[in-house]
Amino acid sequence: MQNECWGIILAAGQGSRMAEATGGEAKQFLRWKGAPLWWQSARAMAASPLIHGLVFVFPPDRKAEAEDELRRLDRAHSLGVRIAVTEGGARRQDSVRHGLDALPDVCASVLVHDSARPFLSTALVTRLADTLRQALPSGIMGVIPGLAVTDTIKQVDGAARVTSTPVRAQLRAVQTPQVFPADALRDAHERALREGWDVTDDASLMEQSGLSVLVIEGAPSNIKITNPQDLAMLNESKPLLPCCGYGYDVHAYGGDRPLMLGGVPVGGEFLVRAHSDGDVLLHALMDAILGCLAAGDIGHLFPDNDPKFENISSVVLLDHVLGLAAEAGLRLCHVDLTVIAQKPKLAPHADAIRRNVARLLDLPLDHVAFKATTEEKLGFTGELKGLKAVALVSAVR
Repeated sequence: MQNECWGIILAAGQGSRMAEATGGEAKQFLRWKGAPLWWQSARAMAASPLIHGLVFVFPPDRKAEAEDELRRLDRAHSLGVRIAVTEGGARRQDSVRHGLDALPDVCASVLVHDSARPFLSTALVTRLADTLRQALPSGIMGVIPGLAVTDTIKQVDGAARVTSTPVRAQLRAVQTPQVFPADALRDAHERALREGWDVTDDASLMEQSGLSVLVIEGAPSNIKITNPQDLAMLNESKPLLPCCGYGYDVHAYGGDRPLMLGGVPVGGEFLVRAHSDGDVLLHALMDAILGCLAAGDIGHLFPDNDPKFENISSVVLLDHVLGLAAEAGLRLCHVDLTVIAQKPKLAPHADAIRRNVARLLDLPLDHVAFKATTEEKLGFTGELKGLKAVALVSAVR
């Protein structure tokens, strides 16, 4: 059954416009934060709870080398999703077509992203994928991010004479990633190949195929490295100030929600009472992140009397909080998490919880601590009335 959402990371361009400024290196292979630029986009995509896998498209002559580095980086800092690698083509649309061919049969929707946009946020990825899911029944076959145009745009002829002035309010400067149903995008690319279309983005193919594409608000920070002067954006010169946040949460047993901790199903006989899915650990973690922002708590953001949060996944709520953190310039450094519960025994689940939290936060595994303890059969937890969690987050802003 097709029900998964995958991403395609396009890293196959030659970067001829930037060759002099980069010493001949293609821009997607420039080093930033100790890894190639394409790795930054991959981490942002993989951290979304809606992404199940990624296809990387590399230049044919660098595929083996790039795949080796990808596997090494993934071993050191697991993306937590399935990975496939393929070769690019002569044009961008050829590379996308090759990426589509590498998708598994279970892929229902796909986000296509240019790796030269390394400042991609996970919040934008999730918002795009979720918007497509909601818009499909109304006939929308693609969702793309765009920003309102602030300059007046002139259309000119071959001699640079103005032929028209489009209405600025109707213009958008579009970005990637762009998300589509996988089968529909595949059909559009096959038609483009047959009929000789040449386009600059995938939305154009869908439009020429007569399909509707929706534009949602993009992110001003989602900038594409295009010209030599853009390389300055990779230099971090602003001073970073340390901060920390503390979170605490409690849930009672005796409800109807299966026990989840850190986004990992724990199962067993203990069910929790909650409005959302009752993931006490992620709730404490979200409050700690909000503490770094001095932005209140999750009860304020996600009221327990709002029906839209009924049984919602705490992973989705965490993604929203991380989006707020990214917008505020907060960078998480380390998290220390503790669950207090007499039962069930959490040792068998500790490694999976730790690894999943590291993936969700896009942190190295050795910067995520997880512990489980009891209160020696005393009090609320000792009497098996429920469980607690505390979280301490260190960050810079």
